[in-house]
Amino acid sequence: MTLDSSRRVVALVPAAGRGVRLGESTPKAFVPVGGSPMLVRAVDGLIASGVVDRIVIMAPIEMLDAARQLLAAHAPAASSTPVDVVAGGAERTDSVRAGLAAAPEATHILVHDAARALTPPSLIARVVAELRAGQRAVVPGVPVADTIKSVTAAGDVTGTPDRSGLRAIQTPQGFDAELLRSAYAVDLPATDDAGLVESFGATVRVIPGDPMAFKITDQLDLRLAQALVTGAPGVHAGTVTAAGVHR
Repeated sequence: MTLDSSRRVVALVPAAGRGVRLGESTPKAFVPVGGSPMLVRAVDGLIASGVVDRIVIMAPIEMLDAARQLLAAHAPAASSTPVDVVAGGAERTDSVRAGLAAAPEATHILVHDAARALTPPSLIARVVAELRAGQRAVVPGVPVADTIKSVTAAGDVTGTPDRSGLRAIQTPQGFDAELLRSAYAVDLPATDDAGLVESFGATVRVIPGDPMAFKITDQLDLRLAQALVTGAPGVHAGTVTAAGVHR
């Protein structure tokens, strides 16, 4: 927990996505990895980091009770970190807005994907350490392993960016709470929260990420996560790359 009582770190976990690409009948955050739903693993990681004062889950409205029961049943016995569940929205930005509304006390906000269920607690702690040191927006990122091409709508290559200056961005993404609230008050297009505050004119600091913070998006990612959790022979953290897995 934070030592400075004037600072309140609240983690928002969007968990209302359907995860169409995963091909499961259950919303993605509720799909199990090694016997525990992604949502539970993500929450456990946030609690284990020791730097989060409160967690707010934004779940599908029809699964609010199920989410609360699930989290209550799997809560670490020694944890004193409050975990609350509120209704998420149709889009990720709608869910984050709902989370922000539910956390008026926050001085710092982490937005963390439930689908990054294996994110090490040490990475979460490093993001918060940067916020405590004065950064207003901090995201973890890993070097891009593949050659990247920019292409036209027809598929013709228009350029090959220097990948040494590229990073694949992970979560948790950390922000000064007022900065994130201000950015969400303006209707700007963005694919993630860091992009939103960038559009708002803020500087975002990228720190080294972790291969284990990969996003479980499709069945191949899910199989890798299952293998990592269960300790399948020949599968270890080195199997993971910036793009997910060694293809």
